[in-house]
Amino acid sequence: MGTDLTFKAINKLAIPALIAGVAEPILSITDTAIIGNMSENATESLAAVGIVGAFISMLVWVLGQTRSAISSIVSQYLGANNLEQVKNLPAQAIFIITSLSLVIILCTFPFARHIFRLYNASNLILDLSVEYYQIRVFGFPFTLFTIAVFGAFRGLQNTFYPMIIAIIGASLNIVLDFIFVYGIDNVIPAKHIKGAAYASIIAQFVMALLSAVLLLRKTVIPLRFTLPFNHEIKRFLLMIANLFVRTLALNLALYFASAFSTSFGKNYIAAYTIAINLWFFGAFFIDGYASAGNILAGKLYGAKRYNELIKLSNQLIVYGILVGLGLTAIGFLFYEFIGSVFTKEPMVLEEFYKVFWIVLAMQPFCAVAFIFDGMFKGLGRMKFLRNVLLFSTLLVFVPTIFIMDFYNLKLYAVFSAFYLWIIARGLPLIIKFRAIFIPLSKNP
Repeated sequence: MGTDLTFKAINKLAIPALIAGVAEPILSITDTAIIGNMSENATESLAAVGIVGAFISMLVWVLGQTRSAISSIVSQYLGANNLEQVKNLPAQAIFIITSLSLVIILCTFPFARHIFRLYNASNLILDLSVEYYQIRVFGFPFTLFTIAVFGAFRGLQNTFYPMIIAIIGASLNIVLDFIFVYGIDNVIPAKHIKGAAYASIIAQFVMALLSAVLLLRKTVIPLRFTLPFNHEIKRFLLMIANLFVRTLALNLALYFASAFSTSFGKNYIAAYTIAINLWFFGAFFIDGYASAGNILAGKLYGAKRYNELIKLSNQLIVYGILVGLGLTAIGFLFYEFIGSVFTKEPMVLEEFYKVFWIVLAMQPFCAVAFIFDGMFKGLGRMKFLRNVLLFSTLLVFVPTIFIMDFYNLKLYAVFSAFYLWIIARGLPLIIKFRAIFIPLSKNP
């Protein structure tokens, strides 16, 4: 019996995943907008949030790859009708990853000032970065726990519960942002940038709690850590190792982008913060279809339905490009309004408007790259994903940003490097996928 690959069936997975995916960038965008409109040190605070956000994103993306590994293994066993063999794997994965998160807190908290100096932060921006990070980092274990549980849900072909959890978490964070950042007269004093950090921690804790409750009540997956380790733990750890290296390469690009932008001055890093958060929003929006590709590719691969796998890839390319073009069109339609939502500083807006068009033009290319990225994760082909990211970062992004910076192109250098980086990520994935599965689809 084949898997339903109709537009309706794909969107049943993609749309909840899309909504869950955009929750994280919505939180970042909300923080950016609220902090950018504060009455006290708004530009410096906006810069600090951008710098800390880049570092925390690196940590989350490095360790948050458990979601893809868990989803890949669970979905493949589901496709092979053999789920019972990996029921205890998610709990073991969660234990490993949350333990690592506690080690990272212990290692980074005392050295926050040294870490953010590496991002070229100094003076007030450095002080605010340290202040924000040393509160926000305590939400890290809750975030990783939630991400891992989302991986189990995805492996079970369920994106609905992650969507519900993400909506509640995002909504709570937005409400708390307003309360803690601006304060309530005679009730709660304005905490400014600290308030945004406290809002994030509370929202992350609530999301982790909801994740645990729903997984235990709505699925057959337990959360109790037991020994011996599952026989798939070795493959899981190998996937994580490859994704770890891949994510380091990804974050090397983000590090250089943030460090270069900071070195140009506070108006540039503030403009970069707005632009990169909007880019993340577009990326996570498109990630709904990448998630559908991840979920369905794993199941079809486990069931050895290669014809349907080719059909799925062709459909997702069309849907992704249409979504990317839609985001581009909306961005150009509201070009100036979008910038004004985040700040009223004319010098920041001037730099933002110079490069926002590059962010918008990237969206269709991002769609294809992210969709095939998701499919390769579902297939468990993490080694190839690692190699593609190393190639695109070390041989495309890094040389581009350094060469263009030599000609003093500032944020043009940063976002042009991202543009070429995305193309270098997407093309090899399409070529490799078709080289593997077209022959297999002809020889069932």
